[in-house]
Amino acid sequence: MKKVSLSDSGPKVSEAIYGFWRWTDEGSVTTANIEKTINLCLELGINTFDHADVYGDFTIEEHFGKIIRNKSFKREDIVLFSKCGIRHSENGNLKYYDTSRDHIINSINGSLKRLQTDYLDIFLLNCSDFLTDPEETAGALAEVVKSGKAKHIGVTNFSVFQHQLLASYLRIPIVTNHIELNLMNTSAIEDGRIDYIKQCFSKPLAWAPLAGGKILNGTDEHAVKLRAKLQEIGTKYDANIEQTAVAWLMKLGTLPIIGSQSESRIRNAASASAIRLSNQDWYEIYDVSKKD
Repeated sequence: MKKVSLSDSGPKVSEAIYGFWRWTDEGSVTTANIEKTINLCLELGINTFDHADVYGDFTIEEHFGKIIRNKSFKREDIVLFSKCGIRHSENGNLKYYDTSRDHIINSINGSLKRLQTDYLDIFLLNCSDFLTDPEETAGALAEVVKSGKAKHIGVTNFSVFQHQLLASYLRIPIVTNHIELNLMNTSAIEDGRIDYIKQCFSKPLAWAPLAGGKILNGTDEHAVKLRAKLQEIGTKYDANIEQTAVAWLMKLGTLPIIGSQSESRIRNAASASAIRLSNQDWYEIYDVSKKD
């Protein structure tokens, strides 16, 4: 799998990215399981890994850090993302957002400690916080880059206006926006987020590329029609439904974030980078993706 520039200011990342948001600390997550997945990704050419402080109730970064410490691979051979901004109330009943300076600084320090690394390649805000002064947020992001704790910054789930607002307070670029994008949810195409990210000379990152499995297993009429079209088009490329759905995202210039723990699904997503859909086939699939 080739490496591509995420933006005109860097860094280079694999065409598919592995994200840990589906890993939860329910007894089945172990350092060994995560190391097995990392090794599979590296074997397939996926060298870019996406974390957040809260994943697995603050445990996933810690597992990953143990693997870094054991030197199973060189730190400089991987690209490491992490995010902050989501918080939970003490009783766990409320999720809310916090991009204040104190939370940003405390969060990146915590992530670096858990990951046992000196820097992140990209540090992202995990959703926009309506209450924090954007100048304060921008100042904190500039601070973590100036200190060397992060090489680049990005955002997640930002609208065009939220993206523009934060960028207006920064002198450093926002190198990407992680957005939900798949054939069951193409709103990022219609509402201008894809266009704006590209206007910023960046590549969008698409999370939930298979709509949480709905593209493969959904029973509603929309999913069934979409699956039939993917199967029809995929036959031309000797590709299965999953590979074709991911290739559709890549044709748009987006980089899928894989979250599955299934070896076959990880392999399918990685191999999709070799599929080059024609423009006509891309639009045929897109046309079916839109609900009547």
